Amino acid sequence: MSQNERYEASIQKKFHIQKIAERLGWLEDSPELHYASRTLSGDLGLGLQHIFVKALRSLGSEEQIAKWAPLCNTFQIIATYAQTELGHGTYLQGLETEATYDADTQEFVLHSPSITAIKWWPGDLGRSATHALVQAQLMCSGARRGMHAFIVPVRSLQDHTPLPGITVGDIGPKMGFEQTDNGFLRLDHVRVPRENMLSRFAQVLPDGTYMKLGTPQSNYLSMVVTRVELLLGEITPLLQKACVIAIRYSVIRRQSQLRPSDPEAKVLDYQTQQQKLFPQLAMAYAFHFLANNLLEFFHRSYSAILNRDFSLLPELHALSSGVKAMVADFCTQGTELCRRACGGHGYSKLSGLPSLVTRVTASCTYEGENTVLYLQTARFLIKSYLQAQASPGSTLQRSFPQSVAYLTAPDLARCPAQKAVDFLHPELYTRAWAHVAVRLIKDSVHHLQTLQQSGADQYEAWNQTTVIHLQAAKAHCYYVTVKSFTEALEKLANEPAIQQALKRLCDLYALHGILSNAGDFLHDGFLSGAQVDMVRTAYLDLLRLIRKDAIPLTDAFDFTDQCLNSALGCYDGNAYERLFHWAQKSPTNTQGNPAYEKYIRPLLQSWRPKL
Repeated sequence: MSQNERYEASIQKKFHIQKIAERLGWLEDSPELHYASRTLSGDLGLGLQHIFVKALRSLGSEEQIAKWAPLCNTFQIIATYAQTELGHGTYLQGLETEATYDADTQEFVLHSPSITAIKWWPGDLGRSATHALVQAQLMCSGARRGMHAFIVPVRSLQDHTPLPGITVGDIGPKMGFEQTDNGFLRLDHVRVPRENMLSRFAQVLPDGTYMKLGTPQSNYLSMVVTRVELLLGEITPLLQKACVIAIRYSVIRRQSQLRPSDPEAKVLDYQTQQQKLFPQLAMAYAFHFLANNLLEFFHRSYSAILNRDFSLLPELHALSSGVKAMVADFCTQGTELCRRACGGHGYSKLSGLPSLVTRVTASCTYEGENTVLYLQTARFLIKSYLQAQASPGSTLQRSFPQSVAYLTAPDLARCPAQKAVDFLHPELYTRAWAHVAVRLIKDSVHHLQTLQQSGADQYEAWNQTTVIHLQAAKAHCYYVTVKSFTEALEKLANEPAIQQALKRLCDLYALHGILSNAGDFLHDGFLSGAQVDMVRTAYLDLLRLIRKDAIPLTDAFDFTDQCLNSALGCYDGNAYERLFHWAQKSPTNTQGNPAYEKYIRPLLQSWRPKL
């Protein structure tokens, strides 16, 4: 399908889903809508409407929510979220779009002062949206007040044409997401009423007086909301789908012989194939439990933040930033590994894997570029470490953020493991990851302080140590994931068979990380070379055990064939039949060959007299 056809098809699906929802009384965020979207592989148009409403509920006053949310929910307007610009993405303080308050008319004048200030990338903006939530630098009473959110009409509700002062359109072809009309928006002194600035955490009074009701970071709350929801709703399911397709196909595909007299073996019976795929399966489960934990923490924090209690916001921001970066990184790597594990057929779009790879790759950039997000986490870790060093004791432990509570716990200087089976104890490998995370955080603080003591200012010292901070943040996020997985296992005591199957995945996830980062564990002698060999032995033994449960563990994700849209990953196992059938239905086989009459036939006939 062409880009235009995919866009129209996605809008058509959304239209019919919306009509069904209206007829059956499905509510916003209802399980029914979630499963309908999941069934259609999330390939629906107008997805930014949901982001707009979330931002509205996070940043808007109760009056604003009462006005705008019903208009969105009934599709009387189509809204998007416009933050990223041509010249700035993750660095929000650098956004150039301006919103200047005019006290005489009680309006905000929104303007793009340069080409780099043009909004670029917002989904649904290119062709669909009638309104945009525009993030802009507020200027009032002669002062710059930082980034704030403004509801801006961009297209006529009568004929969908751009409104005066609005230049809007589609940004063109992309690596993926062909169904989404990512757009650009240039504002030329566009006026909106004073009431269109979302005002839960800041207000501009009629005379231009600025009232701050929250912290500067509270305006970023909408990004945190989106980040948390993406983990479960978009990013992790892409790796889960890739695991289902690759593991199912690896049971169908036979290649070579394990013994000369045997028939060709299923490729999943080869240890090298298990080594490619089972760590990805373990990650898919680990990230599921991690995302659910983060969602629970978010819900505990969110109501307090809306009531202007910001005590949990720093931890929520740091945790959601690091987790999003880690999950996006590993899901992107894992999905590509699954594709490559399917050999040549994995390169075919009919496998469903290339579209998963291009889709998950975008997650490394949207809602915050991953390196920048890791460094946001690193700042929080450094601050927490210094706080722990300055105020040791039980009082601090009770008030310390839970995600970094291990910074105040007694350290395990040397790993006590004596044999390979010892590394299958969750407490041991969780403490191992805590040790490495603490050491790397301590190391990053030491390097930062050493540079500052040698005369570098705080900004130069930070820039010269960011690679070390990045390493510390990644270790912290891995530790948090391991701890989350082990806690999930503890809740399954009444389901011993399920607990055993998932514990093997948890063990594999923890040990795979240790082997992949063995230098960090060997660096200070926490592990010896002999103990790393034990880790490898335990790890390889797990591959053989997980093989028995691999198919049920992927079936548990409960993706339908329609949802997977893969010739290789079909539930009935008829991969080759389906691949051949789908290939025959391709337009290249059902339509004529336009090149034959124009070029191939004349080329062949030009040699005929000589033959």
